[in-house]
Amino acid sequence: MKTVFVLNGPNLNLLGLREPAIYGAHTLADVEQLCAQAAARNQLALRFHQSNHEGALIDWLHEAGQLQREGQLAGVVLNAAAYTHTSVALMDAIKGAALPVIELHISNVHARESFRHHSYIAPVAKAVICGLGVQGYSIAIDAVAQVLLAPAA
Repeated sequence: MKTVFVLNGPNLNLLGLREPAIYGAHTLADVEQLCAQAAARNQLALRFHQSNHEGALIDWLHEAGQLQREGQLAGVVLNAAAYTHTSVALMDAIKGAALPVIELHISNVHARESFRHHSYIAPVAKAVICGLGVQGYSIAIDAVAQVLLAPAA
């Protein structure tokens, strides 16, 4: 069984409390449960992590890269949160490990402040999903299973 990593960046531990008008009332535990259901539905093992520290996210990306080299990784769903707009290091980790990544955002970052319109992750991601609320996580895991793992046509 292949594994999907779902990685969450800074402040996502505050889901349900932080700006519910933007991010909704669901907690990170709710999101993890949603991801577990989507992974099970797609016959994938789930690795779900959140950190407020950039280095921890990079370490998990490196770990995913090792699984990728071993043929055990389905893909990575990455909600890098604010690091999306600032982290060359995350971009380099994705490139260096040649990871199949789907960039995810709960809110529509393009309808928000202008600094959120630029992503260092998007150029190295297979796809970007934003603005679908926490349901975007389930959709992203479905895409990992049905698009990233699909045989090339």
